[in-house]
Amino acid sequence: MTDSTAPARTEVLLVTGGGRGIGAATALLAGRRGYRVCVNYRSDEASAASVVGAIRAEGGTAVAVRADVTRTAEVERLFTAVDTELGPLTALVNNAGTLERQCRLEEVDEDRLNRIWAANITAPFLCAAQAVRRMSTRYGGAGGVIVNVSSAAARLGSPNEYVDYAAAKGAVDSMTRGLALEVAAEGIRVNAVRPGLIHTDIHALGGEPGRVDRVAPDLPMRRGGQPEEVAEAILFLLSPASSYMTGGFLDVSGGR
Repeated sequence: MTDSTAPARTEVLLVTGGGRGIGAATALLAGRRGYRVCVNYRSDEASAASVVGAIRAEGGTAVAVRADVTRTAEVERLFTAVDTELGPLTALVNNAGTLERQCRLEEVDEDRLNRIWAANITAPFLCAAQAVRRMSTRYGGAGGVIVNVSSAAARLGSPNEYVDYAAAKGAVDSMTRGLALEVAAEGIRVNAVRPGLIHTDIHALGGEPGRVDRVAPDLPMRRGGQPEEVAEAILFLLSPASSYMTGGFLDVSGGR
């Protein structure tokens, strides 16, 4: 029996924000399943290098590329590096994102909003545009897959914590649906995962590193999730096993 989650051919995958958390788990799992992986990072070179080293140690192919994916010129340079070092891009995981300290909406200022929008909205738009230019049959490409990492916050609103972050992820959901319909006839599938409370470092950015453990007793499954559990959902969406799925969402939130 063949593994339907493994690529039928050698695939080239770019994971933005791939050095830590869900991005790192996704890159590692993809490397084990035969993908040639680019681990993008903005500042934490050591973490990205560690992920690349782990993939190579298991016989896989991986490179790390520094780029701020909120900036057009750096996104273009990132995708050119993938072309040169790994070959034609066939898969993109828009994982890079951020949040800021918990607060109510009336405490949010313009600078914070600009940072949240840039990391969580502008970045996936810029990266998806570069991916479409390479994958779409309209431009001579052979097709491909895009998976956006949204959040359960897009459905829940994150009141008293991150309404701005939730709104940004709501925009990612809208982009996922719209882009999926736009390129469905061009050989590209676009889907998203919506993680819930996952044990990653992002909660420290919000000022509450123990947030998952605090909320876990109130979750239907009574526990937070692990990055590897989200990575499994992402790899499913990247794989031929989801070949008739586009414009869809997988909630990986323990029932929340």
